Amino acid sequence: MKQLLSLAIAALALSAATPVSGASAAEVKNVVIAHGAFADGSGWRDVSDALTKKGYSVTVVQQPLTSLEDDISAVKRVLALQDGPAILVGHSYGGMVISDAGNAENVAGLVYIAAFQPDAGESLVDLAQSKPVINMKKGGLLVTKDHFFYLDPEAFPELFAADLPKADAEFLARSQVFASQRAFTTEASAPAWKSKPSWALVATEDRSINPDLERDMAKRAGSKVSEVKASHAVYASKPDVVAALIVTAARAVSH
Repeated sequence: MKQLLSLAIAALALSAATPVSGASAAEVKNVVIAHGAFADGSGWRDVSDALTKKGYSVTVVQQPLTSLEDDISAVKRVLALQDGPAILVGHSYGGMVISDAGNAENVAGLVYIAAFQPDAGESLVDLAQSKPVINMKKGGLLVTKDHFFYLDPEAFPELFAADLPKADAEFLARSQVFASQRAFTTEASAPAWKSKPSWALVATEDRSINPDLERDMAKRAGSKVSEVKASHAVYASKPDVVAALIVTAARAVSH
């Protein structure tokens, strides 16, 4: 009996002295990115490369922009393939998407890049109209006969990518992905930012979302806010700044 007791005490002492390996297991090394409207995920190449060099596993979701529900499902599909906790990143309309998809159990934190941060019951249109972009070029946002939105290619460089080289901005205008009206008018459900930590990057020269609206949404969500002088296409014009914020978020939620 004494021998069994001695063994039990020794086992307890050993377990107390042995470092717990859960810290490394809980380290967040996965990053999942949801692009915004009027663009696909290819513009995130420089951000992805910067993160990959730092040891992160990056997946850029190519959501279809056919409906908010479809886009949320596309992100959840990718999240389900991750081998551990992930940081979920959304740009512009992608913020609508990650606010819902971020409720997935393996999402450790959210990063909003010049993005919408809706509360339950709010649509993108509701938020955009609550604080419109100052002096936005009239006719910049157009709609097709089958109810898909797109930016006038002539206005695109100014509204979306004013700080990119002209040729790059014009190519983005010609390769833009149209977004369904339904995606912009569907109301959000309970957002993940209410229960999970979030970060927000405000693009101070944004001509697609009013920077003051970005600030207001981030403040309401309790996000940790950073600002950078950049256009709406901040992920392409300031990829190092965007990557650094994602790393900050990943490190903050790792333990």
